[in-house]
Amino acid sequence: MAKVQQSPLFKSFFYVLLRKNLLKIDLTMNKIQFSIDCRSFFVIIAVLFSSFTFAQQKYVIDNSNHFWDKVQFGGGLGVGIGSGYTDISVMPSAIYNVNEIVSVGLGLQFGYLSSKNYYDSFVYGGSLVTLVNPIPEIQLSAELEQVRVNTDYDSTPYRPSYSDNYWNTALYLGAGYRTGSVTIGARYDVLYDPDRSLYGSGFMPFVRVYF
Repeated sequence: MAKVQQSPLFKSFFYVLLRKNLLKIDLTMNKIQFSIDCRSFFVIIAVLFSSFTFAQQKYVIDNSNHFWDKVQFGGGLGVGIGSGYTDISVMPSAIYNVNEIVSVGLGLQFGYLSSKNYYDSFVYGGSLVTLVNPIPEIQLSAELEQVRVNTDYDSTPYRPSYSDNYWNTALYLGAGYRTGSVTIGARYDVLYDPDRSLYGSGFMPFVRVYF
């Protein structure tokens, strides 16, 4: 019986087909594995995102519950009296206690200034307030004020009466002694210019109270 001998070309062709089939199977398995991996990955991402969203909502709710516990309302009273000069300022404000040392807040200001036989001024505006308590008894302060000034000047033998309305900016740095909710001290306007500033002096005592 004659034996059929396979040619080397047939063997090579069959080997190539076999490799292609194996490669096709491998690629298919890789696609299946990749699909499974992707679905697992997206499930993990979805779970993490849901947990993060829940934590964020809980954090916001907790913060909203505690925010107002750190807010105090009050303000300050400034009085300056000299020879023929009167300065009265009322400054309501609200502060947020960042921690036991630092507080920040916003304020309003209303004031009346008068210099005998010279002028009368009415003042209103707002301010940014920063308070620092390095120790419970000492309070340092920085206040940036922007106020509107309406001034009526009295007539003199050298000029008639007239009015002057303008904006004034002041930066007060101060220090005071604190006992309970009350702080008594003094502040100074580092931007003070005797020719342009609102007040007759850059120095002003104050009483500050927060509840």
